[in-house]
Amino acid sequence: MLSLSAPPQNLHSLLLTPPASPPRSEVEELERDICFLLGLLAIKVAHQQAICKAGALRTLVALVARYAARGDPHLSGSAAAAARRAADAITNLAHENNAIKDRVRGEGGVPHLVALLSSVDPKVQRAVAGSLRTLAFKNEENKALIVALGALPLLVQMLHAEDTTLHYEAVGVVGNLVHSSAPIKRAVLEAGALQPIINLLSSPCPDSQREAALLLGQFATEGEYKFAIVQRGAVAPLIEMLAHADTQLREMAAFALGRLAQNADNQAGIIASGGLLPLMDLLESRLGNLQHNAAFALYGLSDNDDNLIEFVREGVVQRILACDMIVQPSRDCVAKTLKRLQERLRGRVLAQILYNMQGAGGAARARIAVALAALTTPDSPSPAAKRVMFLEKRTVHVLVDALTDPHTPGDLQAQAAASLMRVAEACGATSPLPLDPEPPEPQRVYLGPQYVNSRVESDVTFQVEGRPFYAHRIALQACSDIFRSMFDGHYRETDASVIPIPNIRWEVWEATMRCIYCGSVAVPPEAAQELLAVSDQYMLDTLKRLCEAAIAEGLTPDNVSAAFELAEGFNAPDLAKRCVLFCLAHHAALVAAPGGSRAGYAVAMQRMAPRLHAALAEHIARNADAAAASAGAAEAGS
Repeated sequence: MLSLSAPPQNLHSLLLTPPASPPRSEVEELERDICFLLGLLAIKVAHQQAICKAGALRTLVALVARYAARGDPHLSGSAAAAARRAADAITNLAHENNAIKDRVRGEGGVPHLVALLSSVDPKVQRAVAGSLRTLAFKNEENKALIVALGALPLLVQMLHAEDTTLHYEAVGVVGNLVHSSAPIKRAVLEAGALQPIINLLSSPCPDSQREAALLLGQFATEGEYKFAIVQRGAVAPLIEMLAHADTQLREMAAFALGRLAQNADNQAGIIASGGLLPLMDLLESRLGNLQHNAAFALYGLSDNDDNLIEFVREGVVQRILACDMIVQPSRDCVAKTLKRLQERLRGRVLAQILYNMQGAGGAARARIAVALAALTTPDSPSPAAKRVMFLEKRTVHVLVDALTDPHTPGDLQAQAAASLMRVAEACGATSPLPLDPEPPEPQRVYLGPQYVNSRVESDVTFQVEGRPFYAHRIALQACSDIFRSMFDGHYRETDASVIPIPNIRWEVWEATMRCIYCGSVAVPPEAAQELLAVSDQYMLDTLKRLCEAAIAEGLTPDNVSAAFELAEGFNAPDLAKRCVLFCLAHHAALVAAPGGSRAGYAVAMQRMAPRLHAALAEHIARNADAAAASAGAAEAGS
């Protein structure tokens, strides 16, 4: 039968020519069985057109019309079975076939199907609702006709049914009717569908729950209904659905909550009901639709000052930052959420968060500090607020304590390192060391490279590694207090014509002199440490700055600790700061290095903590003072 075009026509003929004068029940049973077979055949798309071409659709509609015409809601037995199978066959024929949906309407089938919704037989109701659901799907004319024929009150009654198969079909019809039709959406709500649909969120049928959540998301765009949905109890079951095993159910629950979160009171209510962390769990999933619906909901929830406190307290900010979004729209939504949170970090909200941080215990306090740092940018909050937040309220101290405590959990230690790096970036402490020479100071004398180790006009000779190095006192005295004291004071070098330079290699001394004579010098990496020692010994600031920059350029996990000790030994604060920032930026590499560990990292950072505190405090205070001075000048000018 499935491979021939004739059988549908033969089955159709049986409907038209039953045996002569049989008992009604036998005719109804024959009609039932033929409709059942036609329904099976119609499952295959290839058979749908053949069945319709044979005239079976018209006969099926006539059959439904005949049973509807009885006007008997108590239709039962073989009659009810035949009506049900005819509706099922129409459903299968019209499935994803808009032309056949139009033909059903053209044959006058829709009014008879709506009439059969009044049947008390649940199987008939279910089958007829299934047909209406299919006919309404993406067919505007059928949707309008179904509503005009008065189907909504009957469908609302079915939404209250305890039978899951009934309310599933009913909510499916309503969903297809409402889709892309604002007038029908309002008509459905006016018909009293809201509360039973909210009740279906707790249905034992996941499909009904999913359809109900989708509908509530659509209803939430209708003015006052976004409040009514929450007041009538939708939030708690929607939040519960966020943890359901069914992916589509979680997706629709997040969608509905996202739509509801477009109102300030709803936003606070969803957070208060425990919706924040389940939504965050969905954002961390690896399913694009789940991620996007969760991202949209979180974006809505972030538009509320009271909620920002919960985002910070629950560690959601840092979890959002760590999420890997699958699609670009989700990434954009997350970026907007973070931007919105940053903009709200001010005034009352900031004061409350800082109060909570000061009263929290160890790990909880550190996580709040991490969140505050995560929301900090060069432009937000204001320089004055940064000073209050990080210095006066000791957020930097909280982060450093987490960083330097060997017992801090690994994830929190890594977050503290990243947070301090972010604070450093936000206040400008990470600006690279300048490599270009500073403009000559008025008292400096740069004789030029041609006078380096030149006898011309030389009035002092150094002995380096047994070799003479010719120099000029005017250049040396102008660049360093040490040389000035050497030549103008009461030292033995004052009148000496040859001054020995012990423990300094010729190449190092030559580079030192070149920096003095030219204002700059290329610092070879292999000589940088020796040159740094010379710059400290002779108080040559320009050379020291160049050495600090050269050593900082070559920092690695293997040498950063030694470089920091070098900086401390030779009073090189910029290099020390650069070492601290390197350790913050390369936490993972340092912990994973041979011999490395979280505890070892904490101990190493204990040595560096004073430099870190000093650098951040200096930059944060300087920025705040500059902003205050600028504001004062602007006010005075106005």
